Amino acid sequence: MVASFSYRIREQQLWLTSGRSVFWEEERALIASDLHFGKTGHFRKSGLAVPQAVYKEDLQRLVSQIMYFQPRQLIIVGDLFHSRMNKEMDLFQRWRENFPDLEIHLIKGNHDILDAAWYLGAGIRVCHPHLAMNHFQFVHDIETNIADGMNTVPGAWSARNYSFSGHIHPGIRVSGVGRQSLCFPCFYFGKEYAVLPAFSRFTGVAMIQPEKNEHVFAIVEDRIMQIQ
Repeated sequence: MVASFSYRIREQQLWLTSGRSVFWEEERALIASDLHFGKTGHFRKSGLAVPQAVYKEDLQRLVSQIMYFQPRQLIIVGDLFHSRMNKEMDLFQRWRENFPDLEIHLIKGNHDILDAAWYLGAGIRVCHPHLAMNHFQFVHDIETNIADGMNTVPGAWSARNYSFSGHIHPGIRVSGVGRQSLCFPCFYFGKEYAVLPAFSRFTGVAMIQPEKNEHVFAIVEDRIMQIQ
């Protein structure tokens, strides 16, 4: 069972999950960002004893969500992989063979630096700098790309469409009694775009300061908690 929270935007039905993903009902699409597969292997190659179990847990969590929602497509909003080739990529390829009919769209992130031939062989469609689909568009780093003028490209990027991004690994600080506070990864929904939490648990978070009329949902263990 995957804990999920109903959220509607632009007349589309989304399900925010405690597994750090979003299921888009109308398109039967599972959306996630910043999986950073291979990161633990990268650290081990550098001499840091990070257990491979961290990576396997992330991969199994993805499998569980695919089995639960039965998506037609998987949209990765950047940083599917962390760095160059290592042994953990072989594990991913074996995982991919178990879902041959699942379409995978990867919006290229700053860590996605594998050869184009590798993505092609793994059945991954790489989109750069963004992907537009129905009511939404997806880009890895929304702030950088808007600053570069991507929203002015004719026929490719529309300010009317709602955007989803990742990259910053958003987190929110929740205060308790006295001066106690805890930080949690979160989903952020602003007026024009959303920022998704990092799917990988092996990441830090960047604290956000939501403004009035913006919505934030913290991931607290196995629950989704609306903060604002």
